[in-house]
This record gives sequence, C-alpha cells and structure tokens, in this order.
Amino acid sequence: MSYPYDGVDLREHPEAYRVGRGEQGVFHAEPYKGELLPLWSFKTEEAARDSSEKIYAKFEGYRAEGDFVGMDVARKFLQMGWTRARRYAKYEGGKKSKPRKREDPEKARAAEVFRGRWRAAAEDEEYLRLKDEHRRRNG
Repeated sequence: MSYPYDGVDLREHPEAYRVGRGEQGVFHAEPYKGELLPLWSFKTEEAARDSSEKIYAKFEGYRAEGDFVGMDVARKFLQMGWTRARRYAKYEGGKKSKPRKREDPEKARAAEVFRGRWRAAAEDEEYLRLKDEHRRRNG
C-alpha cells in the first residue's frame, strides 16, 4: 500500500496526513518516523520503560507545539510498542507460526509499560480535540 504522503515532509504539509486505523502509515510519516524510530525499543521491560518515556515526552513536545501529526505518529509508536511486545510475549521470535507454551513474562511486562503510555496519549483531551479538527479540515 502506498501512502499519499510518501516523500512528503508532514511537518511542512500536515494537510497531507491521514490518520488511518491503528498503526497504519507510521513508517511513512516523515520527519516524525526519523525522530521516533531511534527511540523505539521493547526488548526488555527496562528498555520499554525508557523508550515509552522518551516517545511520550516527544508526544508532549508535539502537543506543546500544537503539532497533531507528530502527536498521532508518537501515539502510533506507543501502540506499536504494545502490539509488538505482545506478539513477542506470545510467539517465539515474534513469529505467529511458533506459539510459546508459556508467555514470556519479560515481554508481557514490556507490553504493559507501552500500553499505559499509549492509552494516556490516545485519551489525551488536546490530542482528541486536534484529531477531530484535523479530520474535519483534511478528511
């Protein structure tokens, strides 16, 4: 799937950004992907805590700037931290063809760390207001 904002600087052209469902488009949203991807890690609970704190701090920075696109991409990285850590908790090497007999407790804890930050971002009142405004203006 190609995105209408492939190759577009979304900070310069936020009108090109489409919210999409869940984590859609997160790896196409520049320059935010480049700012957030290096912070993203879910290997251990400690890594997830550090990563989710840094990404949430970026979310708050984008909020302070009124940058909805940055907020939404940060929210997507937090959500993706939760989903990926859950997958690795349930499946060896994160491969759905290799279910574990027992869930990996370290990855499960990492997932919960991300889940808390993701939900805080997704339920943030300013985020929700800006999301609604962005959708009204840009579809």
